[in-house]
Order: sequence, then C-alpha cells, then structure tokens
Amino acid sequence: MKQNNSMELLTGLKKNLMSAIYGKEECIDTLIIAILAGGSILMEDVPGVGKTTLAKALASSLKAKFSRIQFTPDLMPADITGSALFVQSEGKFEFKKGPLFCNILLADEINRASPRTQSALLEAMSEGQVTVDGVTHQLPEPFIVIATQNPIDFHGTYPLPEAQLDRFLVRLNMGYPGPQAESDMILSQCHKSSLADIGPVLDCGQLLSIQQDVRHVHVSKEIAGYITSIAVSSRQEKRLQLGVSPRSSIMLALASQAAALIDSRDYVTPDDVQRMSDYVLTHRVILDTSANYSGVTSQNVIKDIIDNVMVPV
Repeated sequence: MKQNNSMELLTGLKKNLMSAIYGKEECIDTLIIAILAGGSILMEDVPGVGKTTLAKALASSLKAKFSRIQFTPDLMPADITGSALFVQSEGKFEFKKGPLFCNILLADEINRASPRTQSALLEAMSEGQVTVDGVTHQLPEPFIVIATQNPIDFHGTYPLPEAQLDRFLVRLNMGYPGPQAESDMILSQCHKSSLADIGPVLDCGQLLSIQQDVRHVHVSKEIAGYITSIAVSSRQEKRLQLGVSPRSSIMLALASQAAALIDSRDYVTPDDVQRMSDYVLTHRVILDTSANYSGVTSQNVIKDIIDNVMVPV
C-alpha cells in the first residue's frame, strides 16, 4: 500500500513537470531520480531551454521552502549563508539566516560567482550545514541544490572546480525540444504561463519518506562489484587524466537505487547502473590533454568503459 501511494505521488510530480517542460521526459525522469536520491543537480545548457522553469516547476510541486539566488561576480559568501548581526537592544550578536536556509535552492548561473562564493556551497551540499564565524548551523531537510550554468558564455564566468562538480549527483543537458514539442509549447504559452496550474503534490515529510525507501532498494554484491569495475577502469583509462572517485561509485549506486524505485523494483539491475552512468560520472572525470584536443568527450570515454566492462548475470 505504501509503495502504491509513493508511486502515485511520483506520478503527480512527473505530470506537473511535464506540463511545464515539453518533450523532455528523460530529463524529467533523471531530475526526479536525483531528488529521490537526495542529490543536487547541475543543469548545463544554453539560455532559453527551460532550466530555470524546470527548477521553479519542481519547487511549485513540493510543499517546501524555495529560494532563488542569482549568482553574480560581486556576490559574497555571507550573502548566501547569512551573517551574525549585533542586536543593540540585547547587547549580543544574533545569526540572521541567508537564502541558503531552504529546502530547494535554485543557484542560477552559478559559474558567474567568484570561487570564494562558490566554495560557500561546498559544505552545504556535502554536509547539510553551514559554518559562520566558527558556529555550525544545520540546514533544513531535505536540502537540494539545483544549479544552472551556461557553457557557451565564458565572459565574466568562473569554471566550477572539480571538488564542487563532484558534489553534484547528476549533470543534465536539456537540449532543444523537438519541432512538435516546441510548437505545442508556443501554443500553450500564448494563453497562460507554464507554471500557472502547478500546485504542490507532496510535502517534505513525504519526500523524506520516499528517500528512505530508496536506501532500502537492494544492491547485490555483483552490482557493487560491477560499479567498482567501472570506477577502476576509469582510473586506468589513458584518455582520462582523472578517473571517478570512490564518492562517484557511491553516488552511482544511490542513483541506480532511485532509478529502480521509480520502475517499481526493490533491487538494482545492471541496466539501472548503465542508465545512470552518463548522468553521474561524465562531469566527475577530466580528459587527458591529447584526448581533449582530438575531439573526444567524457561521454564517449564513459560509454566505451561501460561497453567493455563485463556485465554481471
């Protein structure tokens, strides 16, 4: 009964997101998987393809606190974490929470902020807390970051360091919609906003409960060995300067558990691992210089590794 109820909630969530973004079912499924796994999402694509709209649609679908931060070069760490202010009437400092204290954070154009401000997100994304003036403050649960960046515009941007990229569970490239989907989108937008009819379909407590269900999806020794073999192969791959980390292996397993759950299974299969590998691993590796200049992409390398690692039966 509980599983049926969870699937109904997830079906409602997917319906909401698909009413805001047309023709991107796989992208929406991956976003939901990342949310269920409790991970953060990096949406990387050209302007105007719906990155911010999708994030807002998710926030509208969850009965949760939502914050949006427009990252700019002059944004300071205290602008997002908050700071201690002196209250003269009480004669003491009091911590004023910043916009980081929310359930869903939209970090818009994250690569426009300075590395110092970007690093302020590291502790929040990995530990669920922030430390200001030596005092640690816990963030509310769930806490999920949806960051967007434009990979084309390099003027006034600061590339995300590997340490921060590794904190994102998945990277999504939305791409342009198909001709029919774009035509439907135009007709729909002529009458009302794509977010006009979206209301909450689940609350934070329900989301946390489903996230716990993800942890109970069975990962066999064979599947764990399969993920390990993929990770080891990436570290031995000559076209990669840096292979995937042990954290990447854990994240791939967790994403595979969430993928199995939305398929109504209580166990992970090799297909789940293969399905999620492109989204989870490609932004965590660094190409060798010669491979980079020869036109090879990290997606190509990860696909070759997956194709060559023996699949458990």
